[in-house]
Amino acid sequence: MMMPDTNATALTAMLREAQEAPQVVAHLLASNAPLCRELGERLRASPPPFAVTCARGSSDNAATFVKYLLEIHSGLVTASVGPSVTSVYEARPRMRDALFLAVSQSGRSPDILNLAQAGRDDGALTVALVNDTSSPLASTCEVVLPLHAGPEKSVAATKSFIAALAAGLQLVAHWSQDRELLDALDTLPDVLAKASRTDWSAALPVLSEANNLFVVGRGVGFAVAQEAALKLKETSGVHAEAMSAAELMHGPWTLAGDHFPILVLSQRDETLSGVNDLVAKLNEQGVPVIVAGAAEGPATVMLTPVEDAHPYLAPIALIQSFYPLVNAIALARGRNPDNPPRLRKVTETV
Repeated sequence: MMMPDTNATALTAMLREAQEAPQVVAHLLASNAPLCRELGERLRASPPPFAVTCARGSSDNAATFVKYLLEIHSGLVTASVGPSVTSVYEARPRMRDALFLAVSQSGRSPDILNLAQAGRDDGALTVALVNDTSSPLASTCEVVLPLHAGPEKSVAATKSFIAALAAGLQLVAHWSQDRELLDALDTLPDVLAKASRTDWSAALPVLSEANNLFVVGRGVGFAVAQEAALKLKETSGVHAEAMSAAELMHGPWTLAGDHFPILVLSQRDETLSGVNDLVAKLNEQGVPVIVAGAAEGPATVMLTPVEDAHPYLAPIALIQSFYPLVNAIALARGRNPDNPPRLRKVTETV
């Protein structure tokens, strides 16, 4: 490992952009409300038989969040289709009348564009959740929900990821006309502002020394476990793997131990009992466990969440709190989170 940076709280572009997320989300919710109301009316008038998501990287983690929302809240079977199906294998999956959701920061990756065009050609309702509204993806899809994140200079996406989560949640809320969820959505900017001020530095000593790590989530929280694991890999050089709390018990947890800790992210919903059982079992086995969210200890480190957030908002708040921590981990490991080795801001795959 490289020598640690003595200033592990330095204001990098990544940290500065993460701190902008509450304002970005407030602007997004206000600006996109008419679009989501109109799209919601259209979806209620002609309900799709299923949904398809299409994305890569952090955007694919955001798509996972939307998938869980659609399946749990809306009862809509949702499939993540690999873009290579059309771009490399030249297959044409049948997507007529489906809801097709493409999520992207840049909107420029050829494989994403190829699948989006195939969906539109086959008669799917294609919707782009995209930050660059002048991008080819925005032109390809029939409906565009802008992310309103503005320029993002750090290679590691932060505010654009949180904006994608908010955009997906807003679509589901307006489609379902769920008054409780719509009211909760109005509180999201304040919830994120509180989360951005939450101090998770207690986890730094454990995580900055780890070379291997499981990040555990379940249900609507699994997407942010995926995102946290990705950020640990790309910014900090930590081999982190996202794992469902249920899947972990089917064998992978045998890897965990003194030098292989587990970070648990949880929300207060139907998954909480099982996550609490997992934390208790890991503690019994002497595995270092860091708990962030609603789950109870005992744990090696307990990180404070934003209290009383709606279960669908809680995962977004957790990732908002996590970004300053992973920024500090990267710096403590002697890495620049804004410019990870061998990575570029826009990755275009075929």
